[in-house]
This record gives sequence, C-alpha cells and structure tokens, in this order.
Amino acid sequence: MEFLLATGIGFVTACGLYLMLRGRSFPVVLGLSLFGYAVNVFIFVMGRLWSNAQPILVGEGPVADPLPQALVLTAIVIGFATTGFVIELALRNRHESGSDHVDGHEPGRAPGRSPAVPTVRHGERN
Repeated sequence: MEFLLATGIGFVTACGLYLMLRGRSFPVVLGLSLFGYAVNVFIFVMGRLWSNAQPILVGEGPVADPLPQALVLTAIVIGFATTGFVIELALRNRHESGSDHVDGHEPGRAPGRSPAVPTVRHGERN
C-alpha cells in the first residue's frame, strides 16, 4: 500500500510540475492546484491511518493523531482561497496584456501588439 500511495503522490506531483512549467496561465494554475493536492495527501499519509484508536486520550491504548487532519483541512481552505486569487490575477493579466502567456506576450508576435483579429464589414464575405 505504501508503494501505491508513494507512486500516486509522485505521479500527481510530476503532473503538477509539468503543468507549472507551461507557458500559459491556466495550466500553471492547474499545476499549482495539483501540487497542493499532492502535498495535502503527503501530509495526511504521514499521519498514518490508525484502526481501533481513540480520537481522544482515554485510558490505555493507541491514540490517533488529529494534527495531520487539522493541517490538511486548513491547507485545503487556504489552497482554495489562493487558487481563486491566482485565477483572478491570471484573468486580469489576460485582460491587460491581451495574452494568457505567463510572460505577457505570445511567441512569434511582437510585444505590445494586439492579436490580429479579422474584421468583417457589413455585407462582405471572407
């Protein structure tokens, strides 16, 4: 089971890293989200899964550690908020620069120029 979890976390981390290295804004946001999910699962797995363990210290016996669950729950909420903020930044960048590339301009196009949009006048055909 540990191998399966480690492989899954590694695969999600690799996919997130691949998407973060893309040139467009939306894949970067998806990559950051995937990377955050991989870290959350890693923290959760490090807390171990206890069976027949009391959630609160009551007498003798093993006790489940609630700290990893609290950390992951907090990280999910913070990750959701930061994802919304990064999406808003990407949309603002797209609106101001006219491109969704991370550096602000399309490759093969001069910086500062708007994309060529064909205009069709009334009554004309392409």
